[in-house]
Amino acid sequence: MTTDSASLQTLFSPASIAVVGASNTLGKVGATPIQLLKQYGYPGRILPVNPKEHEVQGLACHATLGHIEQDIDLAILALPARHVCEALEQARPGQIRSAVLLSSGFAETGPEGRAAQARLERLAGERGIRLLGPNCLGFMNMRERVYATFSPAPLKGAAPLGHVGMVSQSGAFGAYAYTMAKQRGLGLSFWASTGNESDVTVADCIEWLVADPATRIIMAYMEGCKNGEKLKRALDAAARAGKPVVVTKIGRTASGARAAASHTAALAGDDAIYDALFRQYGAIRARSIEDFFNIGHALSVWGRRPPQASVGIVSISGGVGALMADEADDGKLALPALPPEARRKLLDRTAFASADNPVDVTGQAVADPAVLQETIVGMLDTGRYGALAVFLAAAGSTDALWPHICELADAARRHPDARPLALCALLPDEKRAELERRGAMVFSDPSAAIRTIAAARPRIQASPQAPQAAAVELPAGAGALDEAQSMQVLARAGVPVVNSKVAHSSAEAAKLAEQAGCALAMKILSADIPHKSDAGGVRLDVSGAGDAAQAYDAILESVGRHAPGARIDGVLLAPMIKDGTECIMGVHVDSVFGPVVMFGLGGIFVEVLKDVSFRLAPFDVAQARSMIEETRALALLEGARGQPRADIDAIAQALCALSQFAHAARDRLASVDVNPFVALPAGRGAMALDALVVLKA
Repeated sequence: MTTDSASLQTLFSPASIAVVGASNTLGKVGATPIQLLKQYGYPGRILPVNPKEHEVQGLACHATLGHIEQDIDLAILALPARHVCEALEQARPGQIRSAVLLSSGFAETGPEGRAAQARLERLAGERGIRLLGPNCLGFMNMRERVYATFSPAPLKGAAPLGHVGMVSQSGAFGAYAYTMAKQRGLGLSFWASTGNESDVTVADCIEWLVADPATRIIMAYMEGCKNGEKLKRALDAAARAGKPVVVTKIGRTASGARAAASHTAALAGDDAIYDALFRQYGAIRARSIEDFFNIGHALSVWGRRPPQASVGIVSISGGVGALMADEADDGKLALPALPPEARRKLLDRTAFASADNPVDVTGQAVADPAVLQETIVGMLDTGRYGALAVFLAAAGSTDALWPHICELADAARRHPDARPLALCALLPDEKRAELERRGAMVFSDPSAAIRTIAAARPRIQASPQAPQAAAVELPAGAGALDEAQSMQVLARAGVPVVNSKVAHSSAEAAKLAEQAGCALAMKILSADIPHKSDAGGVRLDVSGAGDAAQAYDAILESVGRHAPGARIDGVLLAPMIKDGTECIMGVHVDSVFGPVVMFGLGGIFVEVLKDVSFRLAPFDVAQARSMIEETRALALLEGARGQPRADIDAIAQALCALSQFAHAARDRLASVDVNPFVALPAGRGAMALDALVVLKA
């Protein structure tokens, strides 16, 4: 079956539509699509199919798909699950190009349903039919007036036409989202529900919307993903096209993941990996339905994203201004101060104002509305602010202030350095809609305004040509490599490792210690013992030949007692590294998304605080730095409490190299654990002190 998004054109923009199971009884699943297509003036041919009817809603009805003479771009199947395959088989091979399967009773119901869905997929594959569903609510292409859905939501009026494409795995959430869009005045270009995703997925819809000139913003609700590469490709295409993707992904907790799996047969996956995916490819993840709509709506109203991660706050209340500043700090938005000239102008006009950021113009702005406009324009003139947020409270609804608020919105929109403007005010719906037509997003909650600006801020995206390394030669076989082999593999991959030697006797250990001339760490070398300390297989601060020989014997004696069946390949000796910051990095190979790289602080921090970040391999140094900056480890690495700054550049280079290796070796690699990875003071580099590489067969 064709899988490229171009093949979806006949599905989402069909010239002819057959409705199988068509009905004259309004309210039935087979009646609603025809009713909507007629109501909104679909320009193509509507072909009802029902062997029991001669006419449906004033249109000539056909007994089966095969009784229709011409080819059909889209067939909408409104039948019980047991009749779906039979209905498609009655069509001539090649007659149907695509189908929307509204029926439930497939993979979401259990083994029998999965078998029925597999049969359906085979039939569609043999005939080259693209499938949306089953167990879905269908789709609406508003600009083409295609309403291939049985949702009653559009029957009482459509959402306004706009530039937002919306796609949801869940039909119920999709219908709710459509109704919310209609209530809020959010203009839609396209809406779809993908259901069980036997063929067409959320990722397919995103990729199609990227190519759709009528769509500028994409909103997606996801429960899981079966094809990680397809989703990465779709998000990458959206990022390159400059089309923001706002996504809500459920299943962030174990209970949420179980609920998702039982709902539409989705694979919920590991939420940390999804979070990394969205960060890496520039998608905006919304953690609540309110934020989902606020972000999508705001991007639609603004028509742009903040060019930098900073905000200027103007308030008629000092307390609310402080609340907004706290929210900005939580959202990692800078609050640049007003330059001296702008401060002077404001204080000359309003002596009691606070000319910091937040700017408190006090209640004087109600008596002298021009102060608001002058302050906002003055802040825009500085170019320091990625967006502006203005708190007006109930004053925004007064008739005296209303014309000035409109002028403020117009002035901000027309400014040569126009930035997103968020107005926080209690306004009736008609006034809110008027301001949003003028390009200013209106919020009743000032905290929500700042959260939305923070979510829309610029992000580091995956580079169009992610760096890739040549494959590293790996040992034959499967399972864990010993530490020496693991370190050799990483060294060949470009990850710096500590210089180490292997001793096979106490005498050899003594000789190596004497040659080293420094304090050593000595560790048992065995692929069968991943946790060396638990078996007494580690000795630290070993100095001199005598101590090394004794340590060698002690290690073997202890390991022999704790792990009598373990294979022993010797004892590893390496210089003690004491003046660095311990980190951890590793690779997990996910069944959907492939290799995923992890970074965090080592030691107790990773176990107790779980302060780690993730990225999908491969990635560049810029993404590696953003990984480091996401963790609380950054404060320690930058030199907290008088400690020297760690070599963050060296960490980023090592993460980048690890990601390239993981991607190149993805067919053989099961996991990598580098712990500790020590970052030395700035300029002195970083290195792995221990590593475990596990291979697949």
